[in-house]
Amino acid sequence: MRDLGAGFGYVLDGQRWVARHGRQYGVALLPGLIALVLYAAALVALAVWGGDAVSWATPFADDWPSPWGTLFRGFLTAVLFALGLLLAVLTFTAVTLLIGQPFYEGLSERVDADVSPDGTAPRSDLPLARELWISARDSVRILVRAAVWGVLLFALGLLPFVGQSVVPVLGFFVTGFFLTEELTSVALQRRGVDLRTRLTLLRSRRMLVWGFGTPLGLAFLVPFVAIFLMPGAVAGATLLVRDLLGEENAPAAPEPASPAQTAER
Repeated sequence: MRDLGAGFGYVLDGQRWVARHGRQYGVALLPGLIALVLYAAALVALAVWGGDAVSWATPFADDWPSPWGTLFRGFLTAVLFALGLLLAVLTFTAVTLLIGQPFYEGLSERVDADVSPDGTAPRSDLPLARELWISARDSVRILVRAAVWGVLLFALGLLPFVGQSVVPVLGFFVTGFFLTEELTSVALQRRGVDLRTRLTLLRSRRMLVWGFGTPLGLAFLVPFVAIFLMPGAVAGATLLVRDLLGEENAPAAPEPASPAQTAER
């Protein structure tokens, strides 16, 4: 349970770090804004033309007596949009990180250098194009895993009681794990840690991962929140990576004394 609290602590630490570094925060907002526009356009298109797509895919329901054909297609349209929304939540981080690879790479390096005892940060010797290719390839692999979980949870969601109680909770924890994997990939890829090793590392500290990723997954469900939390999430994930790898941090600087405390002295 201590790891669960520590994971949530890294969420807060990451947001505090970007609050103290306003310039890095402002620049790191751009990828999230671009991704939001793309996803909003895709979801609007799904809402507008989803019904037509369902009608095209279910010609056998044309001859069903009213109102069963309409209800059936309405149900499938709602399911289609729900799946689209779930995939948007699961993939938003991956797409945003891919768009903002240079921005988040620099942000993660700054965090590493800021908390490192010697003021240095691990750096990748790979060219940017190679890093983008690795990031895109690994993101696709993670998204395939997340999609499998999404289909499984959707199927379980059709079960009475279990689908309304247990499955939503499982869904948040699954989302939290994959969200943490995507966010920590920035710092771990820079250290040369491959996807298989990353997953093994995260599974070894599941409570820490859930404590970090699950609250963020819940927060990301709120429109526009993901954009403003993403820079701090990358910073917090970098701090979490240092914990996972047992890397030493510099002692925290003492807070400056308030004027009243100075006067008392």
